[in-house]
Amino acid sequence: MEQRHLGRTGLRVSRIGLGTLTWGRDTEEHDAADMLKAFWEAGGTLVDTADVYGDGEAEYLLGRLMERLVPRRDLVLSTKAGSVPDPERRFDGSRGHLLAALYASLDRLGTDHVDLWHIHAYDAGTPLEETLQALDIAVSSGRARYAGVSNFCGWQLAKAATWQLAAPGTRTRLASTQMEYSLLQRGVEREVLPAALDLGVGLLPSSPLGRGVLTGKYRHGVPDGSRGASEHLAPFVEPYLDDTATRIVDAVTTAADGLAVTPLQVALAWVRDRPGVTAPIVGARTARQLTAALSVEALSLPDEICRALDDVSAPLHRYPDHDWSTL
Repeated sequence: MEQRHLGRTGLRVSRIGLGTLTWGRDTEEHDAADMLKAFWEAGGTLVDTADVYGDGEAEYLLGRLMERLVPRRDLVLSTKAGSVPDPERRFDGSRGHLLAALYASLDRLGTDHVDLWHIHAYDAGTPLEETLQALDIAVSSGRARYAGVSNFCGWQLAKAATWQLAAPGTRTRLASTQMEYSLLQRGVEREVLPAALDLGVGLLPSSPLGRGVLTGKYRHGVPDGSRGASEHLAPFVEPYLDDTATRIVDAVTTAADGLAVTPLQVALAWVRDRPGVTAPIVGARTARQLTAALSVEALSLPDEICRALDDVSAPLHRYPDHDWSTL
């Protein structure tokens, strides 16, 4: 699998990442083992998890599999901290919480460091400089090799990167930002992606298949065993089962038929090769699904197909993002 530099850093990662959102909950250990082995054998290196996935079970499971199945040195291991199971406070970006969460993640993963550590979301209740100090401590102590953020909007990403450049003694620079990005969700193109490109921050798209909807499997209802049929994940999928999504999925299916490939391959190749994207994170539930995603390695979409998909999925961008400078 092709390797790409993560943003403006020396870290190289596979241009498709393996996500573990469902591990330890909807994905059992034998399925996770099959996926990790298939990913590794295909040349995949970037494996993404978080301390809250499966209430920590995803990290435990990944740690066990690294111990007996895939050498730790062959993986670029990414995890996240900052989300908390508290209805009164969804995110905690305090230095104390973040560092404690990192140490707990390392214990569950059975390693002394992660290659990439993300702040899971912006916490308006904590000064941003305190949150960023946690990143600096993690990197300077060797517990994280690189650091990034997740779910930061454009101004939050720009503020964080600017503070790091200006703060005396700060050695850590943002390597990445993880955001949802697909043909069904192009909101990052308004401000996040331009900021990331300008700052040299690599974009790691999550849900690149539109939460599974872009595979076409929901065109005729919600199939049994899918995320849309899962009690706790159905609300995650439901927003993308509207008329707008149907129109985009139909266009993806038409393109796939013309190229003699699958809708999954078309949707994943489109986001993988967007400017500023380093590696989409694919959250397959089974090894069969992952193998289908990995088969996109040989596919490059023709320019006319990309333009057609761009047009049918184009988000509405008006003032202040467009037009005002030409008036």
